[in-house]
Amino acid sequence: MLVRRLVVSAAIVFAVVTLVFILIHLAPGTPCAGFAGETAPPDPLVCRDLTQRFGLDRSLPEQYWRYLVALAHGDLGYSFSLHRPVRDAIAETVPFTLQLAGAALLLDFLVGLGLGIYQARRVNRLPDVVLGNITLFIYSLPTFWLALILLLVFGEKLRLFPVGGPNDPIICPTIDSAFCALDRLWHLALPAATLGLVGAAGTARFQRAAMLDVASEDYVRTARAKGVPERRVVLVHQLRNALLSFITRFGLAFPFLLTGAVLIETIFAWPGMGRLAVEAILARDYPVVTATALMASIVVVLGNLVADVLLGVADPRLRVRSTDLETIAT
Repeated sequence: MLVRRLVVSAAIVFAVVTLVFILIHLAPGTPCAGFAGETAPPDPLVCRDLTQRFGLDRSLPEQYWRYLVALAHGDLGYSFSLHRPVRDAIAETVPFTLQLAGAALLLDFLVGLGLGIYQARRVNRLPDVVLGNITLFIYSLPTFWLALILLLVFGEKLRLFPVGGPNDPIICPTIDSAFCALDRLWHLALPAATLGLVGAAGTARFQRAAMLDVASEDYVRTARAKGVPERRVVLVHQLRNALLSFITRFGLAFPFLLTGAVLIETIFAWPGMGRLAVEAILARDYPVVTATALMASIVVVLGNLVADVLLGVADPRLRVRSTDLETIAT
């Protein structure tokens, strides 16, 4: 099963990169502005020379083949707008995106799991009804709108958090002390809260539904009939079997985090891969766009692969079913 999933994941990454490569080259516009800069219109002779140097005057199939050959050798190309290797730009921005996604994912599942369990224990009571409406409202909010509201209220009006950037450029240009680590968390609070709260609202609703679905099973009713304490029934019998939907939600969270990070990083001036992709699209920087799409697709398929493996570990029936299918195929 794992080998089959790896082959499918590689095919998905290849398809995503191919589609992005074709679309960005067919889109209107030219990368000459990225060559010459935005302060002055590009010189036609300079633009033609640079276009020939980077092979952009060749046919699309030939450009695609040259890109695949370079990619097979680990070469992501050279950025037109940044005037540096794409590998260096990606290596510089990926850690910031991972910090943002990791903090949002942690907030998402800790808060969402706790709320889902709390609502399931008080189903159809006042706390469940109130929290259900609140989570539905938050889950319905566009992430960019929530980001702007949090930025306006907590950054501009109350001045409790910084309005942008990953750190204080004067006091903490690098993280070399505990104070600078706290400064990074302080700058990370608003963008991570934007992604994490929307995700937590959805996780809470999914987990509540999973807990209530498991509550009607025979083994849960048997445990209650035997006099097992309610806390143990919820945390051991219900939660353990309801975690399958939680693991599935884990796999689905990666596309949400990466697509949300594109807008959130731009709004909060967070120097991550999403912001790099937006700037590259506006500058028609083909190598950077395809490289960010490659990295994003790899993260998404790896997240789903981890979720599939965890589902197999958590539910022995899936392992047995997979073994039976392989036996029948043999």
